Amino acid sequence: MKKIIETKAVIFDMDGVIVDSMPYHFLAWYEALRPYGVRINCFDVFAKEGERWDKSLRDFFNKAGVKPTKKLFAEVFRLREKIFRKYFKRFIFEGSEEILHYLKTKCCKIALVTGTPDYEIKRILPAKIYKCFNVIVAGNEVKQGKPHPEPYLKASKLLKIEPRLCVVIENAPYGIESAKRAGMHCVAISTSLSEEFLGRADIIIKDIREIKRIIK
Repeated sequence: MKKIIETKAVIFDMDGVIVDSMPYHFLAWYEALRPYGVRINCFDVFAKEGERWDKSLRDFFNKAGVKPTKKLFAEVFRLREKIFRKYFKRFIFEGSEEILHYLKTKCCKIALVTGTPDYEIKRILPAKIYKCFNVIVAGNEVKQGKPHPEPYLKASKLLKIEPRLCVVIENAPYGIESAKRAGMHCVAISTSLSEEFLGRADIIIKDIREIKRIIK
């Protein structure tokens, strides 16, 4: 397997990389939009993973030909969050904590870049994992979400490490595009989408523990 060298920082996406949460995100979107005649499928949600939630909602309405009022937009958004909180069960991918500690022993800085708002991140991640990150960039802390490079460039700036010395761990096309546009290496994990949708990544793996064989 190809190895990435000259790595000083590893930047992780959260949903679908650290936390097995994508099925719950789909359920929340599906149930929140259904009363308004908007139908979506798993791919609609999984392919857009990583972008700001308000952008996703706007796109779902546009695709269905629905022009929501500000009130309706806010209503559906709140309902989505309510459904997610009701059904979400915290499942951390096996090996996630192990990899974070492994990277720390290698003197790597680690960061989290996610489209999830900051107020949700602490609720979703166990404290022992949350505390592992040197830097966290949440969806509501950037003007442009993935696939724009801003989220990863902001992480690089906060880490004080050049983008070319950063490796991103992603699971979705928008996140991969964001990382590549930021000038970073990208490793994709096929947890929610098959390899055919992850082709822009430098390396594709099936299990987060494979990172040990890539980053030395």
